[in-house]
Amino acid sequence: MHFENTLSFALSLDENDKLRHFRDQFYFPKHDVKEAIYFCGNSLGLQPKNIEVAINIELQTWRDLAIEGYFKGTNPWLFYHEFLRGSLAKIVGAKPEEVTVMNALTVNLHLMMLSFYKPTAQRYKIMMEAGAFPSDQYAMETQAKHYGLNPDDAIIEIAPRDGKKIICEEDILLAIDQHKDSLALVLFGGINYYTGQLFDIAAITKAAHKAGAVAGWDLAHVTGNVPTKLHDWNVDFAVWCSYKYLNAGPGAAGGVFVHERHTQTGNTPRLAGWWGNDEKVRFKMEKGFFAKPDASGWNLSTSQVFNMVALKASLELFDAAGIDNMRAKSVTLTGYLEFILQQLNSNLFEIITPNDPEKRGAQLCLYFKEKGRAVHDELNNSGIVADYREPGVIRVAPAPLYCSFEDVFKFGKIVEQVLKG
Repeated sequence: MHFENTLSFALSLDENDKLRHFRDQFYFPKHDVKEAIYFCGNSLGLQPKNIEVAINIELQTWRDLAIEGYFKGTNPWLFYHEFLRGSLAKIVGAKPEEVTVMNALTVNLHLMMLSFYKPTAQRYKIMMEAGAFPSDQYAMETQAKHYGLNPDDAIIEIAPRDGKKIICEEDILLAIDQHKDSLALVLFGGINYYTGQLFDIAAITKAAHKAGAVAGWDLAHVTGNVPTKLHDWNVDFAVWCSYKYLNAGPGAAGGVFVHERHTQTGNTPRLAGWWGNDEKVRFKMEKGFFAKPDASGWNLSTSQVFNMVALKASLELFDAAGIDNMRAKSVTLTGYLEFILQQLNSNLFEIITPNDPEKRGAQLCLYFKEKGRAVHDELNNSGIVADYREPGVIRVAPAPLYCSFEDVFKFGKIVEQVLKG
């Protein structure tokens, strides 16, 4: 598409945007009475307006039915996590029975690693990207220590080449092959939080399996942002949070994918809890864990109903919009953002996120060699909500459900003013 750096062009794109009406379904923070330009959905999505009604439904069920709310009411709580599976399955490209909702992201990451990371004397190494989000780094480190391993030996980190910010995927595939005799688990973040690089999940998963390793993914910055095909790509497991692009609120329950080949027999090792036990025998209250033959066989405790209500409400909007439609808009929206930033001709920053739309999601990362924090603070004072990550990166993420092309145009004008000082 040929872009133009004019307000009239931005407004014309908004006029032709099939998803533009979804913007009215969200609350925006205010700046000087006006709506802020919110480009921080990669950290915390905005609140959908339908959540208040959804929460009141469950409050009324609790008030009117008390314990019977588990079996009666609008959304019987006994099955609450199951109400979310169908929508999430469409977003991540899975069968509904391969998806569940529980706990929080890093808790789920640990639970999945306890099931799928089974080091032996010969095959014990974990491969991940250098500069992964700290929680992932801590999880790998402590899992290795849990088995009495030295993390410096057990963990292989793939870093960008000298002078580069982005990891060459060829280096990942070569490293998998080079370590194929000792590799137990390949576990990358689907999108690197710092650079915005989207990894080729299908290719890396295929290479991991060829090497005899398990392929797992942290999709915190992918789910709700870029559609995936986890079942078809043969991914072993994946985890994600719900408070970023899925708009489920701070601390919202996390999501889990487990491929059906690991769920149907019930023999895949795991830590067990009452809520993962088959309902047919759950209330017999007897010894002996009988895992449900799907991903919810990993659930431990009662569904966190009030921590899932917002996700259920947000997913109704995803169902209406369609993840493929959202991705199509996002590619154009992020492309327009890139164009606007390039028009500034500034040598104060560089966009380190790949310029290939197939290698990124909604996020562009602006690297400042100096004064990045100060620029971020000035943008914030000017009504732009983005976030800053050390060292020197301002992350800008226009979420397609509620961000507009006019937002992008105005953002560019404000950035220009701030950089001029």
